[in-house]
Amino acid sequence: MSTSKTIQSALISVFSKEGLEPIVKFLHSQNVTLYSTGGTEDFIKNLGIPVVAVEDITAFPEILGGRVKTLHPKIFGGILNRQDNESDVQQMQEFNIPQIDLVIVDLYPFEKTVASGASEQDIIEKIDIGGISLIRAAAKNFKDTVIVPSMNEYTLFLDMITKQNGATTLEDRKLLATKAFHVSSHYDGAIFSYFNTDETIYKASIADGQVLRYGENPHQKGFFFGDFDAMFKKLHGKELSYNNLLDVDAAVNLINEFKTDGPTFAILKHNNACGLASRNTISEAYLAALACDPTSAFGGVLISNTKIDVATATEINKLFCEVVIAPEYDAEAVTILQEKKNRIILVQNDVELPQKQVRTCLNGLLIQERNNITDNKKDLTTVTTTSPTEQEIEDLIFASKICKNTKSNTIVFAKNGTLISSGTGQTSRVDALQQAVEKAKHFGFDLTGASMASDAFFPFPDCVALAKEAGITAVIQPGGSIKDQLSIDYCNENNLAMVFTGTRHFKH
Repeated sequence: MSTSKTIQSALISVFSKEGLEPIVKFLHSQNVTLYSTGGTEDFIKNLGIPVVAVEDITAFPEILGGRVKTLHPKIFGGILNRQDNESDVQQMQEFNIPQIDLVIVDLYPFEKTVASGASEQDIIEKIDIGGISLIRAAAKNFKDTVIVPSMNEYTLFLDMITKQNGATTLEDRKLLATKAFHVSSHYDGAIFSYFNTDETIYKASIADGQVLRYGENPHQKGFFFGDFDAMFKKLHGKELSYNNLLDVDAAVNLINEFKTDGPTFAILKHNNACGLASRNTISEAYLAALACDPTSAFGGVLISNTKIDVATATEINKLFCEVVIAPEYDAEAVTILQEKKNRIILVQNDVELPQKQVRTCLNGLLIQERNNITDNKKDLTTVTTTSPTEQEIEDLIFASKICKNTKSNTIVFAKNGTLISSGTGQTSRVDALQQAVEKAKHFGFDLTGASMASDAFFPFPDCVALAKEAGITAVIQPGGSIKDQLSIDYCNENNLAMVFTGTRHFKH
């Protein structure tokens, strides 16, 4: 038996009519019998094309305010019958069931209705029953039936039948069935997510995936699943890579800590800040951030919490960098930044980030809530006899925000709204501190009067002792060690101010 089948009958029941007209007209030109219901039936009639009402087949009207229209054996028998099965063929004749070769469906917009803030009653009414059943039935019987499961496939389907004079191949039908099961599973996943309150159950479906040039390394395939265009408007540059996206994610998370602060600029490399500063102008903030570590800034990701102006763009243009991100740009600033062909320029939209973070682990997933706690002045408890000054408090909070977004174990030094240096991703906190001290010295920074942040508590006083030797005068840490008093005692004996936040910020 040939796997190519010419469409002779079609059931069309869609929410969105956009793009449907050329399909209906082509099917009519091929003498295809059309069946339909409700608004779609009216749409076809208004095109001057004959259409058979589903209720004329079922001898049963739409009921329950349109909730039940196509759910009937004569409809689903016409879709699900196996044309090479003798028993099916006999029953089709016995019960006078019409053959349905093609089903075109576009479901009620459940996700859009939820996103619109509609009432629960309106949301429930947008749970499609008949449409989803038609999709599953036609997709199951792809050997004999063609399914077009959403308006997104109208163009693909029209191209198929136009080129093949109203026929489809088995490969065509299987491709459309695959798309159909994607539509149905995604739709059911969205409904489940709306109802689900059990945090031990996790289901996720992302409709649009993007193929990346490669993964973390050239020999690895890479993909991104998410709505990048909702988060950013890309103004210029090459396609973002897997590593670019990881750095952009880290940059967005970091700059969000300074969202309501004055002009702040950050430079990141391998997910960690190598420069960050707050100043009166964004140009001053950029230059101060660059001075933190101009070596690491080469090839980095740059991000601003405010508009990038011409002065800032002119300075950025002197640096080779992969990505520049800001909520807005002066028009001339964009022109300047575009002088580098491959430089990626992104406008960051104000989009809420997912509140659950997911990563693979062993043969499964690890899921956690997003770390939404940002240390602030009211969280601080001074545990030493020496209290931090107002400037030190500002620097402690500043350093803590960076520390939260830096790989553990980490130590961060800050002074006058500037990242001086950090020790990142070390296996011991002492190593992290020593790395930060050496880095500060390398770039000529004086740590006298600087503040220090740690992502976790100090089990021994060795870190505060090393910090004191380097010139640190104030320390912020979560506290919670059974030996906290040892560090407190050292600070009291050496006139160091120390505050506890009560919140650990590990970042593995």
